[in-house]
Amino acid sequence: MNPVSYLDMLRLAGPETIVAATMLLVLGTDLTVLRGRSIAVRFNFGSLLSLVGCALAGVFAVARQENVDLLNGLLVVNVQTDFVKVAILALTIFTVLISTAAKFTDHVGEYLSLILLGTIGLMFLVSANDLLMIFVSLELASLTLYILTAFNKRNVRSSEAALKYFLFGGTSAAFLLFGFSLLYGVAGSTNLAEIARHLAGKGLDPLVVVALVMTIIGFGFKVAAVPFHLWAPDAYEGAPTPSAAFIAAGSKVASFFILAKILSVAFAGAEGSAVWHGYVSGWTPLVAVIAALSMVLGNLTAIVQTSVKRMLAYSAIAHAGYMLLGVLSNTPLSRSALMFYVITYGLTTVGAFGVVTVVEDATGSDALKNFAGLSRRAPVVSLCLLVFLLSLAGIPPLAGFIGKFFLFSATVAADDQSLGLLWLVILAIAMSAVSFYYYLLVLKQAYVQDPDKNAGAIQVPWLTLLALVTLAALVILLGCQPTLLTQFLS
Repeated sequence: MNPVSYLDMLRLAGPETIVAATMLLVLGTDLTVLRGRSIAVRFNFGSLLSLVGCALAGVFAVARQENVDLLNGLLVVNVQTDFVKVAILALTIFTVLISTAAKFTDHVGEYLSLILLGTIGLMFLVSANDLLMIFVSLELASLTLYILTAFNKRNVRSSEAALKYFLFGGTSAAFLLFGFSLLYGVAGSTNLAEIARHLAGKGLDPLVVVALVMTIIGFGFKVAAVPFHLWAPDAYEGAPTPSAAFIAAGSKVASFFILAKILSVAFAGAEGSAVWHGYVSGWTPLVAVIAALSMVLGNLTAIVQTSVKRMLAYSAIAHAGYMLLGVLSNTPLSRSALMFYVITYGLTTVGAFGVVTVVEDATGSDALKNFAGLSRRAPVVSLCLLVFLLSLAGIPPLAGFIGKFFLFSATVAADDQSLGLLWLVILAIAMSAVSFYYYLLVLKQAYVQDPDKNAGAIQVPWLTLLALVTLAALVILLGCQPTLLTQFLS
């Protein structure tokens, strides 16, 4: 292996390096130049620096055309990983924009720096083909998310949510590390491709089975799939709303990307089968059961929620079930459909949480009743909410519909001879119909119910409004022209 200079490493990790420099600049500027200024000024200036840094990192990633595997999988640079990084950076930008009107903290520099630090962890995660790098990157991102969850010191629920998130996250890290250590013990390598070569022909060795189960459990916690979802509703509800948006969007993009990579590469040959009446032991039957449970429990439990953030948490659990269809299908087409779905879901979810931020700042709560008359109090915001919720429900011609169509079609096509995975697709379509009901409950409050007599118009900060309108436009555009995204995911 040729020696690699630090300059080469910095160049290959250019997007991450730019974001890291931006993080230090934002923190240093807030603690020195802007010290003593108003919260609004500090947020606006810090957000501007963050946006510029993320945009530069995105341009750097798009501009380069390299295919490099550095240090045997520690850092992999290619068109696909760079595009996923750009998607994560875009979600970070929109998270920062909906944070500009935040009133939950005085520590502006620290808050924005933690979002950027979490972004760095997620970016390294999608570039890793090595178990050690995957674990380190995942924990870097997770630690920042724990802190962001606890950032609202004025609300005791924020601390409680962070504690639950941390305990469950620590448990998942233990499962994941144990599974990775068994894989290393069996294969003698931490590189995914080399692990696959060592496991080829061995079948379902008992140690491999334990490693497989531990790995799926660890990632099950990260993506909030049933039965590893218990932290999600409390974390989403108690965390500051922009933090919840980042947890729901950015972490899902990276986690599903790397989960699909690990299962399809490292555990190649141990897939088994989840087709109807044709089960074969492997990881696909296990993922299929988790997907089915997530879709059913997530959608049915969301119906009875009175907190919109908690409802979006159970909705995220259900969507994790849909996304797992793209993992278990295990074809190039299904993986492309999975990434289209995850990215468009991330954009839509950040937008939905952005609307919740506006309502929460105006009314003091995210309760369903506080959305009453939103169409009269903030017409543009309510229109954006309509786009986001209908997209999450899978209504054409929005991106959510196209994402589900691609994902379900790819799942059926994965076993086009016997249509053995059709049972999962039918279940997913039925649960999508259920989800339409609880999304309509929110829209009913916004468009049918009358606002309180003393409720006036809601003043929305222009940066937040810009983010919401842009996100809604993207959801519509990607629904009408999905090739704008799919051409980069093939």
